[in-house]
Amino acid sequence: MAVLGASGYAGSELLRLCAAHPDFDVVVATGERSAGLPVARHTPSLGAAYPDLVLEDHEPSSIAERVDGVDVLFSALPHGQSQRILPGLVDRVGAVVDLAADFRLREPAAYARWYGEEHGCPELLDRFAYGLPELFRSDLVGARLVAAPGCYPTAASLALAPLVRAGLVGPAGVPVVVDAASGVSGAGRGAKDDLHFAEVDEDFRAYGLLGHRHTAEMEQTLGMPVLFTPHLAPMVRGILVTAYARPVAEEPRLTSAELTEVLRTHYRDEPFVIVGDDPPSTKSTAGTNLVRLAARADPRTGWLLVLAAIDNLVKGAAGQAIQCANLVTGLPETTGLPLAGFYP
Repeated sequence: MAVLGASGYAGSELLRLCAAHPDFDVVVATGERSAGLPVARHTPSLGAAYPDLVLEDHEPSSIAERVDGVDVLFSALPHGQSQRILPGLVDRVGAVVDLAADFRLREPAAYARWYGEEHGCPELLDRFAYGLPELFRSDLVGARLVAAPGCYPTAASLALAPLVRAGLVGPAGVPVVVDAASGVSGAGRGAKDDLHFAEVDEDFRAYGLLGHRHTAEMEQTLGMPVLFTPHLAPMVRGILVTAYARPVAEEPRLTSAELTEVLRTHYRDEPFVIVGDDPPSTKSTAGTNLVRLAARADPRTGWLLVLAAIDNLVKGAAGQAIQCANLVTGLPETTGLPLAGFYP
């Protein structure tokens, strides 16, 4: 295995999870600003698992021969870098799982609208399968190139897709509403003034109003308009989504029990989805590849409400990437992925 961008939070989480995976052995790891540093020095928590692994430069000219023949290349690079670097590597490896947004959207024009720049290699977009196994598993089995979803779209899509697919929500022109809060690790490891401890601690704020990039991904997955508002929460890990939708039929109104049963039926055979009666919490998913869901139908207003909690670095990034890699390589989907989390 090879991990590009192993010096970031998602990349480091990939190394942590791969270290516990019985079939994944990481032989190449890169870090743009940390090339030459041993992983043990850069991220001491990984030192015992990778005592001899050294971060390398990830330019194709530097690592093309080093990744030749690896079963899976994970790319945890910042958005924009995968579309520049991966074209020179995709035919050298067994499979690619990209954690960035570079190959998630089907329409090249969407990148100019949502990311402010033209896509660098639109000819590759159709070759990437969208890596949300619970909704698109059939596209992943046997795929060589996978674009893993973003953390917000993962939680929001898993919350709402069963209702959309059952035809329960989505009157014409009426969007679903997604409010979500993320831990600070979702913003990455790079230094940013507004993410200093003194700025984030004891604060809670919205950002990306009306134009957050993940909106396009949610709309593509759900097939309907989404009004999305993300928030930054003073915690390290976790995403909590609160999603609201209007039912197609105002009468008879669904009950909370009926809505919950729709979710349970849809995810009955999914090992990483837990549908509960109580509202989920981010701490209950920390360190795991789980998504926890709960639903309510409000008899007073008629609105349907679904909540979802995930660990943004595991199910929202590295864990989901490994879940996809398991499918691509023919391994049991749950291999090497934690169901038991951190507590407290």
